[in-house]
Amino acid sequence: MLVELSIMPLGGNSHLSGEIAKALDLIDSSGLRYQLTATATLIEGEWDEVMPLIRRCHERMRESSSRIITTIKIEDDAGEQNKIRRNVASVEEKVGRPLMTVAGPSAD
Repeated sequence: MLVELSIMPLGGNSHLSGEIAKALDLIDSSGLRYQLTATATLIEGEWDEVMPLIRRCHERMRESSSRIITTIKIEDDAGEQNKIRRNVASVEEKVGRPLMTVAGPSAD
């Protein structure tokens, strides 16, 4: 199962990286395959692994905000693994070349 998770605390500071880092620490510690993107995090695993992790992430964000929007998209493809990479590889194969996912130097 591949899950796209986005958690947005509302109110307070408009820079969310510090808050998001708290949830990402949980995801990183889970041992599940994941990929951080600019607007969400992809997590791959079984239902009983991923859903409790999402709940812990949501609860971690609640520690610093009383209002949170959590968005979850689920691609449940029975028996499939490594969907994070395979989904991208499938598109690249059809284009006929590797696609650049991050361009240029960091804007920091």
